[in-house]
Formats: sequence, structure tokens, C-alpha cells
Amino acid sequence: MLTPLHKKFVRNIHLFENLTDDQLAGIWEHACLHKLQKEESLFSQGDEVESFYLVFNGLVKLFRISADGQEKVIEVVKDGETFGEALMFLEQAHFPVSVSALNEAEVIAFDTKQFLQMLNKNPETCMVLLGKMSQRIRGLVHEIDHLSVQTGRHRLASYLLEQAGDNDNLRLTMPKSVLASRLSIKPETFSRIIKQLRNSETITVDGSDIKILDRDQMQDFAEV
Repeated sequence: MLTPLHKKFVRNIHLFENLTDDQLAGIWEHACLHKLQKEESLFSQGDEVESFYLVFNGLVKLFRISADGQEKVIEVVKDGETFGEALMFLEQAHFPVSVSALNEAEVIAFDTKQFLQMLNKNPETCMVLLGKMSQRIRGLVHEIDHLSVQTGRHRLASYLLEQAGDNDNLRLTMPKSVLASRLSIKPETFSRIIKQLRNSETITVDGSDIKILDRDQMQDFAEV
């Protein structure tokens, strides 16, 4: 059951902020809260789509299992981000990924059929949803470009610079094995790249904490 805190959180998400009180009341009636333990599954690849989701807190990973049993992390979703909403427009849709929690997490599920009915009466929210899906498509195209032309070191250096922003200190929010999979880098290659960056005095590493010592060098590593 959603608490007033959950409802206030949802109201501030772009996808819901244009809804009327009556429309939100209908959403609350059909929404449910999933409290996940670390590594607990939310749903599996191939399950029928009945809901889309909003992360209230924690981190969840979207992943696929290849034919040889290898896990490929497609995306890591944090609080305030939604996933699965595009699938509500497909008839008899099934999830193309599995989802599990990287740590303790709370995820709010919204009924797709009820939400589609509401969208018919709210064009503003339709436009927000279309913009969100377009942004995600652009991100995927950008990622494909990176995978086709960048080495593992390029991708890792770019990621660290992006996460650091204007700061030289950052903390990894996900296990290194998950990050390696997200960047399409083998775990042993990931470890070797980290070692190269440390040996070149580009970064220091203390557990999940990373400090960029030489930003110019890191920028050189990030460029193709």
C-alpha cells in the first residue's frame, strides 16, 4: 500500500505531474509497492507485461541472460526513474529483460491498462511520455555508437568522467561486476583497465571511492 510519502514522491515525477487529483486517485487505487531485498527478483524475462514501474529508492538492474548463460546488464535504474512504460502500448507484450534489486529497494508498480485509459483523457501526459521514450531511444543510439567505435578503456574513462562531473571524487553506486557488464566489458578486462589507470597515476581507488588525479589524461583515455 502506498503511503502519503510515496504519493507525494509520485506527484513530483514528470510523468504524473500533469494529472488531476481524480486521475491520481485512480492510479493509487491500482498501484502497489514492492519492497525488494538485495538480489531479489521483480520479474523475469518473458513474463507478461501488466505493469510499469517507478523506483522509489534503491537501485535495480535490467538484464538479459544470453544463450551461453552470461548476464548482460542493459540498464541500472535509480530512484525517480521509470522503466517498462513503453511496453504498455504493445498488445500481449512480454518483458524483454529481467529485473532484480542491487540493494534494498522500493519499487512502485502501475497498472498498464488503467494508465492507458487515463492517457486517453490527458494529452499533456501523453506528450511527456513520448518525450521520455524519445530521449531513451536517443540514449540507446548513442550507446550503440560508443560500443561500435570505443574500446573498453574509452567507455570506462567516459563513464567515470560523466559520473564525476566537475568533481574529482566519485563513488561507484553499483558493484564493479555490474558496471563492467553495463559497459560491455569482461570482468577481467575491467580489472586490467582499472590497474592501468592506477599505474599511470590517472586515478586512485579505495573500495568504491575513486579520485581522478589527472583529468587531462582521463579525457585522453575517453576520446576515440
